[in-house]
Amino acid sequence: MGSTTDPTSTPSLPLIDISPFLSPTSPPSTLTACATSLSTACTTHGFFYLTHHGLPPALTARVLSLARTFFTTATPLEKRLITRQPPGHGYGDGARGYQPPSSNLTAGKRDAHEAIDWYRPVLPAEAAGLTGKELTFLRIYGDYGLARLRRHGGADGPLLDDAGRPLVLGENARGRTPPFALLRGVNLWPDRPAEFRDVYAAYVREMLRLGEGVLRAMGWALGLRERDFFVGMSRESFWVMRAIGYPPLPAGGGGTGAEGEGGVSCGEHTDYGCLTLLLADETRGALQVQARGGEGWIVADPVEGTLVVNIGDMMERWTNGLWQSTRHRVVHRREGFRVSVPFFVEPDFDARVRPLEECVEKSGGVERWGEVVYGEHLLGKVGGNFYEGEK
Repeated sequence: MGSTTDPTSTPSLPLIDISPFLSPTSPPSTLTACATSLSTACTTHGFFYLTHHGLPPALTARVLSLARTFFTTATPLEKRLITRQPPGHGYGDGARGYQPPSSNLTAGKRDAHEAIDWYRPVLPAEAAGLTGKELTFLRIYGDYGLARLRRHGGADGPLLDDAGRPLVLGENARGRTPPFALLRGVNLWPDRPAEFRDVYAAYVREMLRLGEGVLRAMGWALGLRERDFFVGMSRESFWVMRAIGYPPLPAGGGGTGAEGEGGVSCGEHTDYGCLTLLLADETRGALQVQARGGEGWIVADPVEGTLVVNIGDMMERWTNGLWQSTRHRVVHRREGFRVSVPFFVEPDFDARVRPLEECVEKSGGVERWGEVVYGEHLLGKVGGNFYEGEK
């Protein structure tokens, strides 16, 4: 790793107006201008601020406030009900659910944060997932008891999902009876605040819409003959979303993670997939991006009305290293409880990722990597994050 110069002295990140790629009527000149700026940002930093993204401010504010409320007010029991469990334990699949403080590993060291993780549902009927209370009723009473709970004790009738469509939970409780394999379970949601699940479901829809626009812009930025290539490889994106809570680190602790566990809020790392869209609160000085060449850190402080965006390992592989997945970390030492909600726009689970011919030609004519199936790549990463220290 490079020197740990004062992050506040380093330059900021580029701002990219993505609105041309969110409108079907944008003229080619505005699309080209946006793509050119995006290409420069991905080549020089791998990180940028996304502006004019079209996310409703009331929704983003509510997403952050609900996460903060859960982390700071939920009882130990409420957290335990939706805690991530290893594959084969109850409804656990080793990935989905709440992670207590210091249970996430980065480079073999424990991170000083707590989180809830959600992934793309395995089956469409499971999109609503289960809250802690619903999970308890399902374990004790089966589908009938859960149906009565969701109707608040009303008359017999069908279960409905979040869109009002009939939901057959037998696909959870009977058709796919636990134990679940790694990443093959159902999403788990807090019972409180009551609107948590609905608000986050709306946010997922918005992020998938936005992610498609950014991926389309990236195809333009690379000058691909098939400009919608990345969109096509993520039609059924195996997306990931996290809500993360960061208490302030103790004064005087290590800032790089090299001084022992607990030295960072989240250790330096690159992201697994295509694209990360980060929503964060107003906390300053926490998110740090490694400068090219490893010399120092750039602080990605919040900019009102923007998201922080970075490319991941699969995009680096597709571009044969023309765009690099940049290492970053979180070091939260200021006052207050920091909250962030990263959304990871990923390839399809079965997508085969290898350097694109056009990118190989532009980078010397030699493929730097072979082919990888994204889902296999993800399974290896998830297993290492949660269980490397438990073997």
